[in-house]
Formats: sequence, structure tokens, C-alpha cells
Amino acid sequence: MNTIEIKDLSHQFKQNEIVLDNLSLHVPKGSIYGFLGPNGAGKTTTLRLILGLLQQQSGNIKIFGKSFTANRIEILKKVGSLIEYPSIYGQLTAHQNLLVWQKIYQCPMPRIQEVLSLVGLRDVKDKKASNFSLGMKQRLGLAIALLNQPELLILDEPSNGLDPNGIIEMRELLIQLNKEFGITILLSSHLLAEIEKLVSHVGLIHQGKIVYEGELDSFLKNKQSTIRLQSNNNQKALELLASKFQAILQEDSLEISVHSEKDSAEIVRLLVQNNIEVYELSKCQSSLENVFMNFIK
Repeated sequence: MNTIEIKDLSHQFKQNEIVLDNLSLHVPKGSIYGFLGPNGAGKTTTLRLILGLLQQQSGNIKIFGKSFTANRIEILKKVGSLIEYPSIYGQLTAHQNLLVWQKIYQCPMPRIQEVLSLVGLRDVKDKKASNFSLGMKQRLGLAIALLNQPELLILDEPSNGLDPNGIIEMRELLIQLNKEFGITILLSSHLLAEIEKLVSHVGLIHQGKIVYEGELDSFLKNKQSTIRLQSNNNQKALELLASKFQAILQEDSLEISVHSEKDSAEIVRLLVQNNIEVYELSKCQSSLENVFMNFIK
């Protein structure tokens, strides 16, 4: 079962300026789904449409197996979200901000302390939000999103403003929420190295269209392999390979995209035939960043 199903979703803000073009998306129940794409690809617009923050123009959105337009209130009661920057009151403390939302959600008072502990803000609960760093505001925004014990969490750049230690803590928290509480998480992020350690599924959007969707492991297997080559003349090697292979000259080596081991053999043979000595040939470790760039290109 999919927690979110989107079919043929299109959207434009101006005439002849299409932001989303017949987009379809499937977020499996219990998954952590990484929604990836370059700036302007349509990620935030899609998330806003899923939450009803923008008026739907065409297509169909189902959440928890039900039409969003026909069951909006019922669905949103089970959804938590943090889109772009958290909406918080700077003149209020962390605890007071959560108290405002507690009255809206009508959830038990002890839940405030629970979410403050979850996001690591319990010790500063009486500090005004205006004195919070950007990272602390992100944590408070996440605490608000968790207050109603959601079944679905939708996050736009949840690690924004966090230091390296904070990013690790955020990752561990999201994994905990997914594993221990069964919360399905849909998140967008530019931190591809971090996404790779976190998500189970990915969807790649480019120019308003989904160009890949599936499990992370399958996504990584579908990429071109990259090999690293060192020789006695890397510049000449680059010139020889440029007509048949995509190669990049690094400080002391070449990084070359290949499709198979036969490509590697052909590269070595071509260089040796042209009197270039090959000192080292090794396979680069697959990374989400490499896959992402290959798809975008």
C-alpha cells in the first residue's frame, strides 16, 4: 500500500510556464522517501500541493488511500509537515509555541514535553524562539510537526541550518521515528550524501517531471560506473578518450564514466597503443551524487 499516490499532477503559476508536467509519485507506506531534484524542478510546489497549501489545478492526489480533495480535514489530522522555514512566534518560548499548537490539535499536554525531548530542546524550552539559531528553529518546527503524532511526515530541507553534529542527530531522529513509530516520511533535501544514509526510496524530479522513482539500492545500480585512472600523461589521456567517454581531469587522475568492464579494457588498450603508461585503474564507489548528476545530465 502507498501512503501517497499522485497521478497526472500538473501545475503552473503563469500562462505557458509549467512547473509540474503530468507528475506521478508513489510513496510506499513505512518508507523514508527522498524527493530529489535541482532548484526550480518543482519539489516544493509538489509538497505544497500534497498539503493543500496550493490549489490543485489538475491531476489526482490520494493520501492513506483516500482522495485529498474529498477528505482534506480527515487526512491532515494524521499529517505533520515542515515546509521551507518553520512558522513560529519569536516572542514566545519553545514551550509556549508548542502550547499554541497543542490547543489547536487538542492533544494531551504531556505530548509537549515528549516532542521537546525528541528534538533535543527540552533544556531550552523556556528560551524565546527569537534567540534560537536557525538550526534550533528547525528543531522547533519539527517538534510542532510531531505534536499530533502523525502517520505521515512531510519535510522540506529538514537539515537546513544544522551543524554537522545536528545533521547526524536529525538523521538518527528521523530513522527512529520511522522504525519505532512507523511514520512514513517524505522529505526533500539538497544534502545528497546525507539522503543516501537516510532514505529507502527516491524520486528524482527534473523540469517538472519524474525521471526516476524506486528503491535507493536499485537507483544506485542503474547508474554508470566511474573509474579512476592514473597515467604518466593524464592530459593526453583525456584528449584521447574525450571522443568516446565522459572523462574529468582531477588533480592527479582522470575520472571516467563507463558502462561495463569491456569499456575499462578498451580504455587501457587505447592508452597503451598510444604509448601512455597506465599506473592505476580503480573503480570509484557508487554515490547518490554521481547518480543524481548522471540523470540530470
